[in-house]
Amino acid sequence: MPGVEAMTLVSNHHFPRHAHDQFGMGLVAFGAQRSWSGVGVVDAEAGDMIMVNPGEIHDGIPLGEKARGWRIIYFEPATMAGLVHEEFSEPVEIARPVARDARLAQSFTRLFACLTNPQPDALRTEEHMICALMSLLRRHGVAGPRFKGPSPGVTQAIRRLHSAPHEPVTLADLAALSGVSRFQLLRGFAREIGITPHAYLVQLRVRLARRLLAQGHTPAQAALLAGFADQSHLTRAFVRQCRITPGGYCEARS
Repeated sequence: MPGVEAMTLVSNHHFPRHAHDQFGMGLVAFGAQRSWSGVGVVDAEAGDMIMVNPGEIHDGIPLGEKARGWRIIYFEPATMAGLVHEEFSEPVEIARPVARDARLAQSFTRLFACLTNPQPDALRTEEHMICALMSLLRRHGVAGPRFKGPSPGVTQAIRRLHSAPHEPVTLADLAALSGVSRFQLLRGFAREIGITPHAYLVQLRVRLARRLLAQGHTPAQAALLAGFADQSHLTRAFVRQCRITPGGYCEARS
């Protein structure tokens, strides 16, 4: 379904701090994990709903070093807005990264089954999608952004990274845009965003490569277009963030 992606993951991988372009709504099936988030450290275990806003930095560490499994649905922001605009007059964000909510879990499970059905029913899927999103946003949503944005200097650096993630850039370039020293930018960026400018750029490139792969580009093409030195460089970064190779991601989507 355009703008919607459903997947199942089982992993004991320590996911580094990263973000997604989409809204995410998932259900932990077994195991448990601990995550760093904008509201602090949170734990999620079997039966918990896990949620994230676009661009929200987070990580994931298995508790007890055992694998945990979860199902998750990602919604492109434009798709989400189109589905819920009739009920919400202004943008809505998800207020919390983890919640124990049996009603939402039931709605999510029905929607996930529809999205992964080899012979989907369009009307049934749309109904369950609207119900799941309404349950999500009415019970766990908040109008407007939850957090104060980064400082003006860090904002300038972020804008530059988002404007052309595929192009090379130096810390000196970003500092000049921000009007501060390189050390001031590095320290402020890490404090306010949670990761360094380089780490932020790499995850932007991984997200760009993921979109390019979804559009039909080969891993080699995606690596070049996303600004990686070569395909092996993309593969290392992609596996670290997504726990799957670019080729495996393409196969999973086919």
